[in-house]
Amino acid sequence: MFSLPLAGLRFAFGTLTVFRVRVHRWDRVAGGAAMVVAPVVGVVVGVLAGAVGALVAWRGGALLGAVAVVAVGALVTRGLHLDGVADVADGLGSGKPAEDALRIMKQSDIGPFGVLTLVLLMLGQIAVLAGQFGESLWRGALAAAVAATAGRTALLWGCLRSVPAARPGGLGAMVAGTVRPVAAVAVTLLVAGSAAAVRWQGGVAVLCGVAVAAGVLRRCVRRFGGVTGDVLGALVETSATATLVALALT
Repeated sequence: MFSLPLAGLRFAFGTLTVFRVRVHRWDRVAGGAAMVVAPVVGVVVGVLAGAVGALVAWRGGALLGAVAVVAVGALVTRGLHLDGVADVADGLGSGKPAEDALRIMKQSDIGPFGVLTLVLLMLGQIAVLAGQFGESLWRGALAAAVAATAGRTALLWGCLRSVPAARPGGLGAMVAGTVRPVAAVAVTLLVAGSAAAVRWQGGVAVLCGVAVAAGVLRRCVRRFGGVTGDVLGALVETSATATLVALALT
């Protein structure tokens, strides 16, 4: 009864974090389950990053605490999602046909569009988190946790059954098209409702973050013909950043 959810959790933590988790099942069924429970990964990563950030902010100030949150998030995920958003920015910014854009995204180097996007994105995250820590350590830690969870919630929408893989092979092809729409809606509402129960602005911010990620997803599907692992990583960072911005504006 619990074998599939457990396999999904192992798959999610084993592929989305540096935590040493043995993945027993590597198939599309387990991959779909992993995407459904991906927000749990976000909670763990966000709480860890928020706790470290709060500790650093307590001793070293709000700005340093914000940098610590972003650094911990990157370390715990091997920079996987940041790499994805940079590659997607290079692919979209190239203006080339889908096949050539996908080839550019697969290259190991980062182009000017990717560098600019990474700098602006991380500056935006740090700016909001510094403001939240400036209000209180609790608000800063909560913002980190909500943003990280909202980022992983966007993965469900990138893996909807109506969204194809842009190319065969890789994590993107493994999980593309594995999530039912009802599951995506239910999990998103659960995450937003849970965030709102702690602080009402959190629920609004989660919905805003997922909505912005959905816009990026639509652009990527039209441009590349589907999703890749890089696109999914970009959705995580886009949703997390938009969630933080929404928190700052509400």
